[in-house]
Amino acid sequence: MKRKLNKSNIVFLIIILLLIIPQTRQPIQIWLHKGLSYINQSTLIDNDERVKITYSNWKLQSDNNTILDFESAKGEVVLINFWATWCPPCIAEMPSLQELYKDYNDKVKFLFVTNDNFDVVSSFKIKKDYTFEVYNPINNVPHALFTKSIPRTFIINKKGEIVIDESGAVDWNSDNVRSQLDQLLSE
Repeated sequence: MKRKLNKSNIVFLIIILLLIIPQTRQPIQIWLHKGLSYINQSTLIDNDERVKITYSNWKLQSDNNTILDFESAKGEVVLINFWATWCPPCIAEMPSLQELYKDYNDKVKFLFVTNDNFDVVSSFKIKKDYTFEVYNPINNVPHALFTKSIPRTFIINKKGEIVIDESGAVDWNSDNVRSQLDQLLSE
């Protein structure tokens, strides 16, 4: 029995083909994750469930060739974003992180952490017009911040407690996040 191709089958086949072709796959994935980022919102962790981090022994090298000792961030509100230049959900959330960084970089310590080569990072930042500093870990990440998935973003309060722990693309430039940061900065 012969089956006719209807419009929905043709659309489905075109979508499958677009997802198979490398040149179209990443832009589609980024677009989808960008849409999902508006749904995936950050939420504060309840006080009794917060994990206190240890600041000692984590060192990072910036793309400006400076060494940062994580202990120097003690007592500050810190946003740590683990990401990569090849990761579609990371790319999808980066514009919102850049906007947040522009407004809060003098109040919040931003650590954009990647294992990507700094030449690749530099090209990515230039292409996207990003101004934040990027770090490579020199040694092991503190246990409480260890992750195998990216993007993963932590916000740490002045007491050294993880108050936000989000995986996947999030709209970090939302009123909700800004309100959360303002609250943490006033504590």
